[in-house]
Amino acid sequence: MEIIKTTHLTKVYSNNGLEVKAVNHIDLSIEEGEFTAIVGPSGSGKTTLLNMIGGLDDSTEGSVEIAGKNISSLSENELIDFRLKNIGFVFQAYNLIPVLTAKENVEFIMLLQGLSEKERKLRSEALLVEVGLADKLDSRPNQLSGGQQQRVAVARALASKPSFILADEPTANLDSHSTSTLLDMMAEMNEKEKVTFLFSTHDQRVIDKARRVITIEDGKIIKDERR
Repeated sequence: MEIIKTTHLTKVYSNNGLEVKAVNHIDLSIEEGEFTAIVGPSGSGKTTLLNMIGGLDDSTEGSVEIAGKNISSLSENELIDFRLKNIGFVFQAYNLIPVLTAKENVEFIMLLQGLSEKERKLRSEALLVEVGLADKLDSRPNQLSGGQQQRVAVARALASKPSFILADEPTANLDSHSTSTLLDMMAEMNEKEKVTFLFSTHDQRVIDKARRVITIEDGKIIKDERR
């Protein structure tokens, strides 16, 4: 089933009076269960593309459909609600809330969704066990390594039961061991639970794990390889 579809997706920035097309009429389709990496040099437009797919950035032209719904036509409040229910995010900088424990960080998105305390507790603990952090439930981010923080971020992204997860350079701040552990975990979730992952990355280790690699240059797709 097609889960993401972009049509003529374009983002134009103005730079000292000059128009720069960060994303240039991209047509893209992502199927449910894919494990896909978007790659390209810095400034190629891959993060901008990911941000538009995630509804974090407006398009100048074109549309983004998520599971058949055109998110480009949603109001700001509708878009916030849609993201909350449908899209999981994993960022390079982890973006955990420093004063909350690992369990509370994972619970937070479910709190916003209005789930009961019992549901939040059960799901957050189960997810942290799944990502190998059963002994870190009550640890705050500053008590965790970078790799552990990123695993909490993945658990948090999964907590809302999203349609897919967008991961923007998720391994950029991790050492090789943490990267390997994180990628193995995400690949296993993808294979066993059919969680759809879409990465933007420079990291060859992520690229090697991906089953589809989309290369972008100057805002355009120049190569799309399936493995």
